[in-house]
Amino acid sequence: MNINEIKKIKLADYLQSLGYTPVKQQGRSLWYKSPLRNETDASFKVNTELNQWYDFGIGKGGNIIALAAELYHNENVAYLLERIAERTPYIRPASFSFGEQQTSNHSFEDIKVGELSSPALIDYLQGRGINIELAKRECKELRFEHNGKPYFAICFPNIAGGYELRNRYFKGCLAPKDITHIRQQGEQRAVCYLFEGFMDYLSFFTIQVNNNPEEPRTSEQDYMVLNSVTNLSKAEQLLRPYTRIGCFLDNDQAGKRAYENLKKIFGNRLQDMSHHYAGHKDLNDYLCHRNQAKQAEKKSQVQSARRMPQPQPKKKRGFRL
Repeated sequence: MNINEIKKIKLADYLQSLGYTPVKQQGRSLWYKSPLRNETDASFKVNTELNQWYDFGIGKGGNIIALAAELYHNENVAYLLERIAERTPYIRPASFSFGEQQTSNHSFEDIKVGELSSPALIDYLQGRGINIELAKRECKELRFEHNGKPYFAICFPNIAGGYELRNRYFKGCLAPKDITHIRQQGEQRAVCYLFEGFMDYLSFFTIQVNNNPEEPRTSEQDYMVLNSVTNLSKAEQLLRPYTRIGCFLDNDQAGKRAYENLKKIFGNRLQDMSHHYAGHKDLNDYLCHRNQAKQAEKKSQVQSARRMPQPQPKKKRGFRL
């Protein structure tokens, strides 16, 4: 998509695809709780006629590209166009109801949440290298209808009662969108591991179990999943009590920018863990490549064994008459 095509996308539709719905409408203006920071009162305005936004809390505004620049902490236009284009399969005309159901998800109907059991979803997770028992413990399965057609997806809960949704063909959320904070039982933990998405969180657990099946040591720290770098400001306050924060963000510009912003706040308490998967987009990409390497090595060993000359069986000598 080029710049002109991107600018034609309605801001309200784009925000809805990210899981943000307006709190109220005044004439041509839609008012949101800012997607750029944590707030209790709506001070983020979208002018539906001009297709422009303005955040009164930070004193910034503009078109959809300017919004993406703030969401992804990046000024590279080509990168921002790519990020916006990724959302186009999930961008639908937005419709809103400003009553008691402010957070309802109008594109989702007949919503049912149950145990993760769909063979298609399990096959998808296995393709991503994820331990299925871990996935069943951490995730649920959401079934819903959209435009009269049934769909299903892996769903991962957040602290606001919403879900991150994922299947082989779809990536989205069931609003409200928020972070996920997993606290261990018992005493307050001093360490928290921070992930960008729940697939990386599941990848971490899978790696730990694969490396140490008897004692994976996964309960020694708390965990936080941003569910998007746009939720970074929501995580800051909850991270303050920890003396050490292990940062497992993506190895891209948005992930690095998010790490630098956190570094300014937490200083030496923040530890960059991305060197463990250097050369890979994220932790799940590292896990997939590691599994592929193991499979290739195993296949090579089998082929080498087949090529080795086999000892000829000795001929049996019978009794001679």
